[in-house]
Amino acid sequence: MMYSEFRRQLGKAGLTVKSFAEIIKQTPNSITNHAKSGEVPSHLAIIATLMGEMAENGQDFRAPLSRIQFGSSKRLGNMSSGFSFNKELKGVEKIVRANGKNE
Repeated sequence: MMYSEFRRQLGKAGLTVKSFAEIIKQTPNSITNHAKSGEVPSHLAIIATLMGEMAENGQDFRAPLSRIQFGSSKRLGNMSSGFSFNKELKGVEKIVRANGKNE
């Protein structure tokens, strides 16, 4: 996904890069660094798109995401623990399945 489309999806969700980074336990710089290449990694694209679509359809994405227990993930240097994509994707998939049952 192009960085501009990523930002558009965040806008649909009512998020800034800073607030998005806080939700996924990353630093804002780790997100904005992708602007240089013009593309964002697929995991960030998926998350932003789901947030944008949920918000556009009147669904609250914050409450389900707040229930995810963020564990430690291996980081370079002295960065703090944050989002472990593979582990957390399972939690997101469970939330999406549960929301689908409510329709």
